[in-house]
Amino acid sequence: MENLIDYRKLDPGLVNALKKTQASQKQPMEVFVRTTEVPNQIEAKFLQKLGVRGVNHQRCTFTAKLSAEAVTELAHQPWIHNLRLARNIRWA
Repeated sequence: MENLIDYRKLDPGLVNALKKTQASQKQPMEVFVRTTEVPNQIEAKFLQKLGVRGVNHQRCTFTAKLSAEAVTELAHQPWIHNLRLARNIRWA
């Protein structure tokens, strides 16, 4: 498999974070992972292997701290709907 990312599945914030990460250190990023439907057992194991949290057979949206390589792997999966960079919430 090529190491090219399917940018159609990534939000602009995640694309920018990936560019910065690849240019500097390989810092993991907090990411929202959204699947096209509830993951089956094989997909759930794949997500868990990459460090996706809260994987069960009831949901389609998860969080994970992912490396650039893991984001690339997920973006190639046909059952991944999109990947978004988690934003820090600022309290007033």
